[in-house]
Amino acid sequence: MTESKPLLPRVTQVQVLDNFGLLLEFKDGAIKYFDVKPYLDYPAFQKLKVGGTFANAHVSHGTVVWDDMLDLAPETLYLKGVDQTALPPLNQT
Repeated sequence: MTESKPLLPRVTQVQVLDNFGLLLEFKDGAIKYFDVKPYLDYPAFQKLKVGGTFANAHVSHGTVVWDDMLDLAPETLYLKGVDQTALPPLNQT
């Protein structure tokens, strides 16, 4: 049996920014900015507006998660993220 590879790179690091932004680094070295604000009106994401919940973003299984029930698909993050690759890798900031 051959192992299938993901079609798009996975998230390797995330940095939480002000105003519901995420700075993401992907396995292929791409760095992208993703604005979560447009998603905050969806019921599943409304809890990110409460307290410091948004700041709890972290990487798990190649994507950004907040808890066991809330994540963003890595495909969405990669395809809709704004390229910031001219920035240094996140672990060097």
